[in-house]
Amino acid sequence: MPPKPKITKDMILNTVLEITQEMGFDAVNARSVASKLECSTRPIFTCYENMEELKKDFLEFAFEYYERYVSNYSISVNIKPYLFLPLSYISFAKEETHLFKLLFINDMDLDMSEANDFYKEHGNEEKAKSFSEMVGVQSERGEKIFLDLFLYTHGIAVLTATGKLSFDCGDLEKMLTNFLSTFIG
Repeated sequence: MPPKPKITKDMILNTVLEITQEMGFDAVNARSVASKLECSTRPIFTCYENMEELKKDFLEFAFEYYERYVSNYSISVNIKPYLFLPLSYISFAKEETHLFKLLFINDMDLDMSEANDFYKEHGNEEKAKSFSEMVGVQSERGEKIFLDLFLYTHGIAVLTATGKLSFDCGDLEKMLTNFLSTFIG
């Protein structure tokens, strides 16, 4: 009989992803991961010193999953380029509710004591600059509009993820276009 395959970090992370997608990250523990992998907990703690280290690694893994989702979303829909980020964000909240809650509600790595702290997060300035170019406004004004758009979009996404509201893509596109028209004209 051949030996059982070795449990790798990649196998563990994919298993944590499955558990999180099905039941939420609160259901992730050494036993639930081991059960799904059909092994003891020992291989998990061979790969990871503790569950906190696994969680840190998984948050990076989950964010990479989100980035692939966004990239695939851009291929699958035909929308105005400046609506791509907000619509993909809301779509992720709807389709990957547990992951959205983990990444963008519970463990959102954004320390905002004031709104402009949004630009301390890596990549947001570049996204705002690209957005400004797409809608044809100066960078400084574009940053303000992009921040307002994020706050508006995040609110809709949270309401979607918590099951309080549900919109179809066409309605969302109209809402976001109306919102932006007040700033862009």
